[in-house]
Amino acid sequence: MIGYIRGKVTALFKDSCFLEAGGIGYRIFISDKTRQQLAKGEEAKLLTYMAVREDAILLYGFLGKEEYDLFLLLISISKVGPKVAMGILSAMTPSAFVGAITTGSVTRLTKLPGIGKKTAERLLVELKDKVGAFSVEPLSDDGRAAAPSAEENPAADEAVKALMSLGYEMDEITPVLGRLSGSYDNVSKLVSAALREFAKNRE
Repeated sequence: MIGYIRGKVTALFKDSCFLEAGGIGYRIFISDKTRQQLAKGEEAKLLTYMAVREDAILLYGFLGKEEYDLFLLLISISKVGPKVAMGILSAMTPSAFVGAITTGSVTRLTKLPGIGKKTAERLLVELKDKVGAFSVEPLSDDGRAAAPSAEENPAADEAVKALMSLGYEMDEITPVLGRLSGSYDNVSKLVSAALREFAKNRE
């Protein structure tokens, strides 16, 4: 089993990248969160999981151990394969996902790609006692995810208001802005980037 690969990013695709190491270009499937932190031509180190199927051997990559550990936990659940697990990691940060599990929020989980009500309920039952080692995203008084801190990025607070005025819910906004707010300090650019993410998640 390949534990990690360190090399140069030679190409980026919607759900994967090419990482060249030792003259070999490895196609590695990645989450949106990981993709946003990679740049073509730069070196990267990805923790990897190798999925062996009858018709293919696939590599899944992760920049952080928390994302990697949650992926392994997710695929241990019945009917949650690597593709669905990566969809979850693309749509929600690990801490936001753990927050949904610890609060028993079926509503938040069913908004994730590939997760219906029965699967969401299975996730709650099987993971509630297994996510203690993960960080948990703060929740507001009504049990929803708290908005990104305006102190960390002043643009985030205005972006939240703008997106809510467009009809988006805080549960949708928080994980997306959590991923993007560190890259944008301009409200209009942050909102535009968030809208692109919403569009991708609904394709």
